[in-house]
Amino acid sequence: MQKLEVFGSSKLKGSISISGSKNASLPILAATLLSNEKVYLKNLPKVKDIETMINLLQSLGSITKYKNKELIVNNFKQNKKFASYNLVKTMRAGILVLGPLLAKFGDAKVSLPGGCAIGTRPVDIHLKSLSKLGVRYKIFQGYVHATAPKGLIGSKVHFSKISVGATENLIIAASLAKGTTTLNNCAIEPEIKDLVNFLKKLGCNIKWTAKRSLKIIGVQKVKEITYSIMFDRIEAGTYLIAAAATEGNLKIKNIKTSIIKTEINILRKIGAKVTVKKDEIQIIGNKNIKGINIKTAPYPGFPTDLQAQLMVLLCKANRKSLIKEDIFENRFMHVSELNRMGAQISIRGNKALVPGKIKFAPAELMATDLRASVSLILAALSAKGKSIINRIYHLDRGYENLEKKLKKVGAKIKRIN
Repeated sequence: MQKLEVFGSSKLKGSISISGSKNASLPILAATLLSNEKVYLKNLPKVKDIETMINLLQSLGSITKYKNKELIVNNFKQNKKFASYNLVKTMRAGILVLGPLLAKFGDAKVSLPGGCAIGTRPVDIHLKSLSKLGVRYKIFQGYVHATAPKGLIGSKVHFSKISVGATENLIIAASLAKGTTTLNNCAIEPEIKDLVNFLKKLGCNIKWTAKRSLKIIGVQKVKEITYSIMFDRIEAGTYLIAAAATEGNLKIKNIKTSIIKTEINILRKIGAKVTVKKDEIQIIGNKNIKGINIKTAPYPGFPTDLQAQLMVLLCKANRKSLIKEDIFENRFMHVSELNRMGAQISIRGNKALVPGKIKFAPAELMATDLRASVSLILAALSAKGKSIINRIYHLDRGYENLEKKLKKVGAKIKRIN
């Protein structure tokens, strides 16, 4: 099994170009199932989750050609409605094929999803919302068996809580439903806006009617298009935090800075010097990091996917900090590993108390999920000496060329068997 060897105490300096968004690519890939025409996608990140989703599309009958971050999806022979556990088990986004399969065929059998062990990730909001469009379902032997006897029929849907996945699934499904669907209490993450932009270009009739409300008038046919995926805001945030944690000086390129205002404001609040242009950020880390109290929240709040990385930075702050995790109930699994490096973080329910003034010591570490993996790398980069990080297959699910990008800006990091 592969590991990462990281030698710490180097200040990161230079520039990093951000890849396409994994979290935007996955629902857009699922949405290509709506089309029987060719769909050309650009700026796909080369990460394991994207590879898995492409394999899932192929298993459903899609013909794909992937080269140089560009993918052609051709569904003119796509006729299968079964999404296997073997393909869905490694990522929660596999459930997103349920909506388009129901819209296209009126029935589907899709495995319950997997992914990182950071929470229960229930699909009940997906299923209850789809039932409003005329879907009947049962869960048997780990699979969702769903049918829409009269096809999908437009309706009013109010999500019981803000859910990114359920919002995506319903937007895709309603795009081909008969009549008009209104969705209320929607998630409004930038990746959802990217999905809506993709579907509108595809020929779907979708309109934002309020901050968290959408009106979708179903169409019968979509067209052949080319679409470029947005940048990965979590990758951008990770490298911004890496610069702050190592007292580095980085330029983060190929981004849209208006999308990550929350992250920029927090980094400024803790003492980093941040210079913003339209598609580029320069960040200079500060020795004197200020402690803060923060909670994760749906967009435009602070993203749960950056919580572990920020925790590493706050370990070095001049006073105590408090992080409240309001999205997933089991997203502090990295804490035990950071404590092995001397962090002394304590957990009380969904709150992490970070004492600050910590000098990380190198250690052998175990990654537990995707974002925890990268947080351990940030801690290792801040420690003096050699750290080893095990189970880095989590990392490969969501970060493209991480070692190559970090090496380019001065990190001492290599992959070993």
